[in-house]
Amino acid sequence: MAGHLRARARQRTVQNTEMTIMHQDSASELPGIPTVPHERAAAAERIARSFALPPEAFGIVNATRVDARGILPDSWIICSDGVIVDAGVTAADFKSAAARHGIDDEHTHDAHGMLLTPGYVDIHAHGAWGMSFDDGADGIRVARAGHMMHGTTRQVCSLITNPFDVLTANLRNVRDAMRERPDILGAHLEGPFLSPLHKGAHDPACLCDPTPEHVETLLDAADGCLRQITIAPELPHAMRAIGMFADAGVVAAVGHTDADYMTAVRAFDAGARLMTHLFNAMPSLHHRKPGPIPAAVEDPRVAIELIDDGFHVQDPVLRMALGFAPRRTVFVTDAMAATDCPDGPYKLGGLDVRVVGGHARLVSNGAIAGSTLLLEGAVRRAVLDLGMAPADAVAAATLIPAQVFGFDRPNAVTDAPLGLVCRGYAADVLLLGPADWAVRHVWCAGRRQR
Repeated sequence: MAGHLRARARQRTVQNTEMTIMHQDSASELPGIPTVPHERAAAAERIARSFALPPEAFGIVNATRVDARGILPDSWIICSDGVIVDAGVTAADFKSAAARHGIDDEHTHDAHGMLLTPGYVDIHAHGAWGMSFDDGADGIRVARAGHMMHGTTRQVCSLITNPFDVLTANLRNVRDAMRERPDILGAHLEGPFLSPLHKGAHDPACLCDPTPEHVETLLDAADGCLRQITIAPELPHAMRAIGMFADAGVVAAVGHTDADYMTAVRAFDAGARLMTHLFNAMPSLHHRKPGPIPAAVEDPRVAIELIDDGFHVQDPVLRMALGFAPRRTVFVTDAMAATDCPDGPYKLGGLDVRVVGGHARLVSNGAIAGSTLLLEGAVRRAVLDLGMAPADAVAAATLIPAQVFGFDRPNAVTDAPLGLVCRGYAADVLLLGPADWAVRHVWCAGRRQR
């Protein structure tokens, strides 16, 4: 009987998913990306189930490795038990290494010169494929699949501002999913501790001050899954809250704020180590009112999120911003449910959103409501449109976001470190087209996903 009920539940999950992501039949044009609802539901289920299986042992040869260390042609790797166990150059060296590790031709992938990069790590995204991470287990499964298929092998699930009972329930959903699959790194709360003057697409009725009681409530509900939280440091209890979160191992991010320069400086001194989507939802740069941006740029302890879609921040400013904090810039998507979907009406929390030309805005006031960006697109734009060095662009989507949480070294969450194509690092690797930087093949924790 229990097995029958589980089967019925799985059937309802697939049906609900198909209903939610309908009308997505023309969203993706890349080969290997599902486009119709039942294909996307099946892909989400397949990816989720893959983590119940043991990782593969495989090799990749004849690749051009691109990671934070630079570019290395004729590269190869061998992966086993979810970890890169060997790496080198030249096909001859690969053959002897493959023999030592028992990798036969069937489990060898010839890259034919494709780019070999670490899997992308998105630390600020809300959804994809018509679903949000706020939408319970189904939403997490489907939205993760949408990003995974485009190369984001690990993700921090961002949750929108909601009433406290909803926030705590959503945190528990992420915690449960995180315990079942390694690609979910934890949760990001973008709210409710935000400035009403820079609330963006967050419900003003749910914004509040980060009192110690509120902080404890969220930490208790998260039960160790909370990775970062966005806070406006000018709020009355913000400095104490930043310290409390830092003591609990949660990265506080300055964002959705009206803070001046000195208030931002005090926030970073109190323990904040991240800036939420640079330029967006904060005072602009002004030569006599510097605001929070220079405070983050000049502090070597602080990493800076950047939405590289040319819309949240236009290209001339993006090119300037890439020089602000070399090797501290983190590409994020802030992706909402409409990501990799057609234009049309969507939801962000309880708010109505309309997507036109791939740009999401609130129906109520026209405010930007997240993005439809994928890290695949952010890296491609950085290299091909903005002229960023390939190794730096890849680092901004791999090693640097991993460093924000200490995931670039062995840790209790990911075990093997993330962010490099290197012996001892997690077997999270991508093969990209060398001309268009499009993701062609994806492995996460040693499981092939695409």
